[in-house]
This record gives sequence, structure tokens and C-alpha cells, in this order.
Amino acid sequence: MTELPLFPLRTVLFPGGLLPLRIFEPRYVDMVGRCLREEGSFGVVLILEGAEVGAVGDMAGVGCSARIVDFQQLPDGLLGLMCRGERRFRVHQRRTAADGLHIGEVEWQAEGPDVPLTAGQQSLGRVLRQVVDEYGQLARFLQPDFEHAAWVSYRFAELLPLSRELQQGLLEIDDPAERLRRLAPLIEAP
Repeated sequence: MTELPLFPLRTVLFPGGLLPLRIFEPRYVDMVGRCLREEGSFGVVLILEGAEVGAVGDMAGVGCSARIVDFQQLPDGLLGLMCRGERRFRVHQRRTAADGLHIGEVEWQAEGPDVPLTAGQQSLGRVLRQVVDEYGQLARFLQPDFEHAAWVSYRFAELLPLSRELQQGLLEIDDPAERLRRLAPLIEAP
């Protein structure tokens, strides 16, 4: 178990995925400062009840840690971040610090074996490669792996127009091959 600052959002972050953020609340500005100084990460969890600004009633029990890979001051004076998802975790307990920051006692979740794409799934890797080619400058923050089920399944889970609940369910699947099996019918590959 480890303590991790939590950033509840109305989005699901997957390992290897990119998350642009605009930071303006003091509790998160302080959190970002600590993460940058200590080369640490923070946890992104899906809000189930409540709002991103203000009170969060409930959040998902599984999230993904995020590492800041780029930051800048935006024209409106806010702090702009580019974060990359790293590892899945399960929240066992959470508390709210005096400054309003959510802190979770988390356990890192093991991934199932990261198997290569099967011959029948190779077209999924090719489709994803074409999509990533259109990322432009953002692609420099990715660490692509078009040959393995984990990376390919996570990218499709975040790119397809799926409900947040379905995305959350996909994040909670330990086995990359199973995640890809569930996604395959939703993807039209040439």
C-alpha cells in the first residue's frame, strides 16, 4: 500500500494514455509542484458522483497513476499540463487533506501477461498506427507498442466513443488479451 494524491475527473485515464489538464485550483497547483519537485505521480480516478470543481461524492475504486511529461503557462494564466498514464491502482481508503486534496491509500494492480497481437489482431495494430500518425506533435509524449495487446487495447479503449462506465470496466480488466477481445467487435479494421 502507498499513499497517492488523487485527482478525481470525469474521464478515465489508461496506462500509456495522454491527459491534457488545465490546473487552477490551489490544491492541485500545490500537488503539481510536489510532483515536479519529487518526480512523483498522482492518481486519476473517475468521478461517479459530484463535480470536478467542488465536492466529489463518490469515485471509482480503480484508477491510473499519471506522470507530468510537459507543462506550460497558458495564455489565460492557468497551468497547462500534459500527463501520461502509468500504472493501475485500487483505492482501499481515501481521505481529504486540510487543503481539500484527496489522498488515497492505494494498491498497485498487476497486469496480466502482455501477449503479442495474434495474426488475426494485426490489423488492429495497423489501424491504431494510422490513428497515432495523426496525433502530430502529441505523439512525442507516447511510448507506442503496436505489437502488444496491452498497449493496443488501452489505446482503443480511450479512442472509441464509449461510455465512461464501459471505459472504467475496461480499465479494471487485468488481462490485456481479454480487454482486446471485448473491444474487437467494436472496431472496424480493414
